[in-house]
Amino acid sequence: MSGEGGRDRAAGEYPERSDGGDHARRSDGGAPTEGGDPVGSTDGQGVGWPVELCGVTESVVATLGPNGEWNLAALGLQGPDDGEGPVTARTWGRTRTRRNFEREGEGVVQFVRDPVLFVDAALGIVERSDPVDDAAHAWVRVATDRIDAGESGGTGWVDWRLTPTRRAVVRRVIPTTRRAHAAVVEATVAASRLDVDAYDESELLDRLEHLADVVDRCGDDQERAAFESVGEHVGWTDR
Repeated sequence: MSGEGGRDRAAGEYPERSDGGDHARRSDGGAPTEGGDPVGSTDGQGVGWPVELCGVTESVVATLGPNGEWNLAALGLQGPDDGEGPVTARTWGRTRTRRNFEREGEGVVQFVRDPVLFVDAALGIVERSDPVDDAAHAWVRVATDRIDAGESGGTGWVDWRLTPTRRAVVRRVIPTTRRAHAAVVEATVAASRLDVDAYDESELLDRLEHLADVVDRCGDDQERAAFESVGEHVGWTDR
């Protein structure tokens, strides 16, 4: 699956290997620079994130499963409040991501703009032979350490510290703010809660109806296809 500005990737060009290359393709662990200033934060470990992370940033994470395939799933990255601490993430339930974090102790975080890929990763089961999708603008291999756990609304959760060990910036883009893209992301959150007893289904369906209207009015073909995929995964229009 290729997204905005997709490209072909040469064999071996994955997190396990650094091929060097120009500024936009660094994977040596150093911080890329623009105008002489570091881009992103080092998280105190020497290998930095490719962007400054604050609040919750949605990403796609690849984790290696026991079948030898990489599972792709949505993962919210929690940036440090003070800009100095580690980046963390929370997994809910006994998901593949949680089990693979526990078994392997690592994953590959990817920053993507492809809404169809994000929906499939958030709501479906996506397994690949390679960890990095062609749609990734950057990837970061992270070590995962369990730092807290608990339960909310009858569902267990685990908090993880994500420590970058390697990274690459594949392409740089001029940022744009698109209501339809944001609506697709929000739809995956509402859709994932439809069968959770702690949430009111009628409210979630109303929210999905509103988000569908936003995508219909403001979206492009890719965003509309992504929202249709939400319906295919959870069948919310038939509830």
